[in-house]
Amino acid sequence: MPADRPHRLAEHAQRRHQQTLDRAQQTITEMADTDEPVTVALVAKRAGVSRSWIYSQPELRERIQQLQHHRAGAAAIRDSVTRASDESLRQRLVLAHERISRLRTENQQLRDALAQAHGQLRAARLAAESS
Repeated sequence: MPADRPHRLAEHAQRRHQQTLDRAQQTITEMADTDEPVTVALVAKRAGVSRSWIYSQPELRERIQQLQHHRAGAAAIRDSVTRASDESLRQRLVLAHERISRLRTENQQLRDALAQAHGQLRAARLAAESS
C-alpha cells in the first residue's frame, strides 16, 4: 500500500464532507429565500442527506433553529398587526355608527324644517288667495 494513500482517502473524505455541507447550506438558503418552512426533515430530504447527519452538524442545526425562530417571530408580528388591524376596524365601525346617528338626527331636523317651510308657504298662498 502506498504511503500517501491514507492521506488521499482522508482528503477525499474531507472534500466529500465539505461538498455535502455546502449542499445542505445551499438548500437551507434556498428554502429561506422562498419563505418555506425550514425543518431538519425537509432540509435532509432536499439536500439528499440523513436527518441524523444534520443533527451531527452544529452549524446547520443552529442555522435551522435561527430560521425557525425568525419565522415564528415574523408570525407573531403578523398576528399582532392583524390584531391591531382588527381593533382599528372595530374603532372605525364604532365611529361610523356614531356618524350615522348624527346624520339621521340632522336629516330629521332638516325634514322638520322643510315641512315647516312648506306649511308656511301653503299658509301664505291660502292667505293671498283669500284676500
